[in-house]
Amino acid sequence: NNLDILTEVAGSIKALHIDTTEHTCSIILADFLSAEGQNMTGSNLFNPLLLPNGTVIPNRIAKAAMEENLANEAHAPGEALVKLYQRWAEGGAGLIITGNVMVDRHALTGPAGVVLEDDRNLGKFKLWADACRSRGAQAWMQINHPGRQLLASLGQSARGPSAVAVDIPGLSKAFVPPRALEEQEIEELIERYTQAAVLAERAGFTGVEIHAAHGYLFSQFLSPLTNRRDDRWGGSLENRAQILLRTIDAIRQRVAPIFCVAVKLNSADFQRGGFDAEDAARVVEMLNTKAVDLVELSGGSYESPAMQGQTRDGSSLAREAYFLEFAETIGEIARMPLMVTGGVRRKEVAERVVSGSVSMVGLATALAIEPALPKQWMAGRDIKVEPIVVRWKNKTLASLAVASVIKKQLGLLSQGKRTKPGTSPLLALIGNQLKARRQAKSYRQWIDQAR
Repeated sequence: NNLDILTEVAGSIKALHIDTTEHTCSIILADFLSAEGQNMTGSNLFNPLLLPNGTVIPNRIAKAAMEENLANEAHAPGEALVKLYQRWAEGGAGLIITGNVMVDRHALTGPAGVVLEDDRNLGKFKLWADACRSRGAQAWMQINHPGRQLLASLGQSARGPSAVAVDIPGLSKAFVPPRALEEQEIEELIERYTQAAVLAERAGFTGVEIHAAHGYLFSQFLSPLTNRRDDRWGGSLENRAQILLRTIDAIRQRVAPIFCVAVKLNSADFQRGGFDAEDAARVVEMLNTKAVDLVELSGGSYESPAMQGQTRDGSSLAREAYFLEFAETIGEIARMPLMVTGGVRRKEVAERVVSGSVSMVGLATALAIEPALPKQWMAGRDIKVEPIVVRWKNKTLASLAVASVIKKQLGLLSQGKRTKPGTSPLLALIGNQLKARRQAKSYRQWIDQAR
């Protein structure tokens, strides 16, 4: 079948030591075989995808990353995360990307976050990887650092490219004012990302995704609003992208060629004067020169949560596949496969995403509500997931409520229970805030014990 053919050809390509610029031939081959499969199935959604390094993803649906806050007491993946990802593996996605895995225990995107600095809990990570891969999916670990987007409740100091605080009306005090990173600290961070990738490979993950979107550290370096440095890490876009490019190179030097390296990139920050679509296109051109296997396109930050359909610059995202139009433009530039995540809930929309220059569609909220959605679609059931909508006047609180409802579903799935998407947003928000306080207290105790 097509998957067997692709795997065999991929091995031949690797044996020939074809360089990055010649990987186009493997992508053309994958597109050809996908076209052959489409003639028989009527859909490209369930055809395999051959990546530049020879890896084959069984279908074009990815479980995109979500913030779970379900780590165990050692901030490693415990039983809850393993059960949750087993549900997604059984659900039929061809690619499973984990939620944030932090490269520094002192810098978490939220309480009860997973941390990977050394091999002390590697056995737990192996169980996690095994669950992700148990039904044949590729399993990638998303590696990240919050930078300035660090909650004050965690009791740690924040660092970013520049001393620019998070500005969210009514919630700015919830974040720690950052200081600017010193050059040596930037070099150390590159090593932290690299070490996390090496450990992910040892644990059995088949790749990593470097998070350079949603206002986290690498996204902060890329944006002129948050990167005001006047050294080699700031100024021009080429300089602002150096930490990302250097990290990709460092990881590639220390992992196997078949181990995937992907990047999650904002199509825009959706803030006036920030990182925009033109900047994103130029960064993709820079990534073309690196051994990058896939670029996932998303958008926004804590200040402008476009990933939830809301923006700060007045742009409208009231539709599914928020970032598809931009991605199709980038598809004319990118030499690696592209993935779009943001708002997809229906099979017809997912099929539209992968019908052109975009190779993968990422599902997040939809899989938090119905983890078996890919399998349902594959069986010909065109079921859809209703969006979680909170129509409060306070957009910030509404955004937090949506996230709380989603986290409630993740918690239920991790316990082997059915989801309850009709959960009250207010009760979910209150419950999540109380839980986050307990988790933050536990985290501070864990940090104190480690000193």
